[in-house]
Amino acid sequence: MAATAAAAAMSMRIAALPSSSTAAFQENSSGMWSSSIVKASPFLGVRLCEPKHFSSQSFSFNPKAKCITKPQLQAIAAPVETKRAAPEARRAGLKSSVIITGASSGLGLAAAKVLAQSGEWHVIMACRDFLKAEKAAMAVGMPRENYTVMHLDLASLESVRQFVENFRRSGRPLDVLVCNAAVYFPTAKEPTFSAEGFELSVATNHLGHFLLARLLLDDLKASDHSARRLIIVGSITGNTNTLAGNIPPKANLGDLRGLSAALNGVQSSPMIDGGQFDGAKAYKDSKVCNMLTMQEFHRRFHEKTGITFASLYPGCIATTGLFREHIPLFRTLFPPFQKYITKGFVSEDDAGKRLAQVVSDPYLSKSGVYWSWNKDLNSFENQLSEEASDPEKAKRVWELSEKLVGLA
Repeated sequence: MAATAAAAAMSMRIAALPSSSTAAFQENSSGMWSSSIVKASPFLGVRLCEPKHFSSQSFSFNPKAKCITKPQLQAIAAPVETKRAAPEARRAGLKSSVIITGASSGLGLAAAKVLAQSGEWHVIMACRDFLKAEKAAMAVGMPRENYTVMHLDLASLESVRQFVENFRRSGRPLDVLVCNAAVYFPTAKEPTFSAEGFELSVATNHLGHFLLARLLLDDLKASDHSARRLIIVGSITGNTNTLAGNIPPKANLGDLRGLSAALNGVQSSPMIDGGQFDGAKAYKDSKVCNMLTMQEFHRRFHEKTGITFASLYPGCIATTGLFREHIPLFRTLFPPFQKYITKGFVSEDDAGKRLAQVVSDPYLSKSGVYWSWNKDLNSFENQLSEEASDPEKAKRVWELSEKLVGLA
């Protein structure tokens, strides 16, 4: 009877999946259920397996795990209201939870790998391409019970809201949020636009993350984790107090007239400063917004909540897919140039370890900091440029961004 009820409930859940999703559920000889879903859907944030044992020692992992039994599966499959567990209930028996955007490749994947393989973290890989993320996680050897892939398209504010809703339905606490995903169109001659009509670089890199962080702030507040953090990945190219930041076109938000006019390219310029479109500058401007946003979060919420707000530049990851839109000659020459001429080259693996360090290292718990690493591989508090550390501009970016994403 229980098996029949569970199967019926699961059938209802499968029927609710989009036609583009495929799912398989099997019951083994021990009466356990296993599942496989190969495309994103609102159901994908719910995991059917949870680790039973893990070591609290750093970077050690006990792979013993047990699948959810049929009565539990039935409870998950049935439609229920979104409810958040009390902190003490959520923490018992759970690993620390971190959401990483853009975790299907590059820096995000490398950091997800380090954290998942430590055995101490469950990584929510928030990605636009579900299948790509699943394949990437398997390829780098992330333990299956230590990650969940959930669909998120930062270029769509509706997708951001749907992601937050799906995450809350999963019942997991949120201990750390990492805003990492980014797009870069350095050779684009004309702008492209998001679902809401914003220039795509700023929509994805800044506005999508701004809305995500604002909506999930309550979840971070509710966590009983000892080191709750919100991390926004910065960039040296947005800092004009560096050599890299002075390579034209330089980041410059100007008086924010483009941002105040919604960046739609119709009634206003698609650029934040109101100037002519430049794909490389649009990316750099968006990273300045990221670093200003981190500092404004710190000023508004750190003392009230105890949450750590930080940014970082992990080094030049010259082989990252971020450069996939660049010309082939650049993609060929840039890695050896960084490795042998500037000596600034950092592998994706090493950069991932640095991001994972900002997520979990108790020594990097200071709020309002922009972290970097020296040649001895030691972390230090780096200086932001005058514009990227301007509190008045940060306040203005915050207020305009609230209006654009529908929070004001």
